[in-house]
Amino acid sequence: MEHIRPNRGFILSLSKGFTLVELMVVLTIIVIISMVVITSQSSFNKTLILANTAYDIALSIRSAQTYGIASRAVGTTVNAGHGIRFQSNPSSSFIFFADTSPTASCSQPNCKSGDHTYTNGSDSVVQTYTLGNVMTISKLCVDSTCNLSSLDVVFERPNPNAFISADGYYSVNNAKACITVTSPQGGEKYVSVSKSGQIIANAVSCP
Repeated sequence: MEHIRPNRGFILSLSKGFTLVELMVVLTIIVIISMVVITSQSSFNKTLILANTAYDIALSIRSAQTYGIASRAVGTTVNAGHGIRFQSNPSSSFIFFADTSPTASCSQPNCKSGDHTYTNGSDSVVQTYTLGNVMTISKLCVDSTCNLSSLDVVFERPNPNAFISADGYYSVNNAKACITVTSPQGGEKYVSVSKSGQIIANAVSCP
C-alpha cells in the first residue's frame, strides 16, 4: 500500500497583528463614534441648561408672587407689592424689587403704594439675579407687542393676579407677558405670565 507523505517543503505562514488598512478602519470607526457621542452630549447639555434657566426665571417670578400677596413690610411701607423687572438689550440679569414708589393719588382706605413698574431710586431692590452659562434674555413681549426694552411683572395683596407693565407703562388691558431666553449655542425657551397669575416655564412660543 502506498503511503502519501506530506510535502515538508510547503510551509503555511500565518499573518500576525493588524495591517495598516485595518488599523485605519478601526481608528476611523472610533473617531466617528466619539464625535457622535460628544455632539449628542453637548446638545443634551445645552437643552438641559436652557430649560433650567427658564425654570429659574419662572421660580423667581413665583417668589415675587409669594412676597407680593404675603404681609411684608419694606422699610416704612406695609404690604408692598413685589415684582420682577426684565430688560432686553439683550440682558443677562433681572431685578427682584419691592414696589414702594409713592402712588400719584391715594385717597381710599385700601390704597397701596406702588405703580406696578420698577422706578430706580424709589423702589427697593430685593435682589439682582444674573443668568449663568452666558444665557441671555433676548426678547420681551406683552400680548402681541414684542421687542420691548423693559417688562415689569408685579404682584400685590390680596390676589395672585399679575400687574403687567410694558416699557414702564402699566395698563389694565395687558393680559400676558412672555420672556424669551436664548442660549449662545442656539435654542430658545419661553416663560409666560398671564394676568390671572399663571406662570409657565416651558411656554410653546413667545408671544
